[in-house]
Amino acid sequence: MAKSIAVYIKEKRKQLKLTQPELAERAGVGLRFVRELERGKQTVQLDKVNQVLALFGSELGVVQKNEL
Repeated sequence: MAKSIAVYIKEKRKQLKLTQPELAERAGVGLRFVRELERGKQTVQLDKVNQVLALFGSELGVVQKNEL
């Protein structure tokens, strides 16, 4: 089963021993955004999500689901 973006980002941040403020600064996003992202807020700006994911060599994209 795939991890949620929130879990992925929190785990990666901790692996790199970054605080939430450090991650926000390095990604060029606000601290509030990082906190909401790690809490799994449903409505976030995808461009900002990709700014954070870029620090981990990842990006959010479209994945085609198999039709039933």
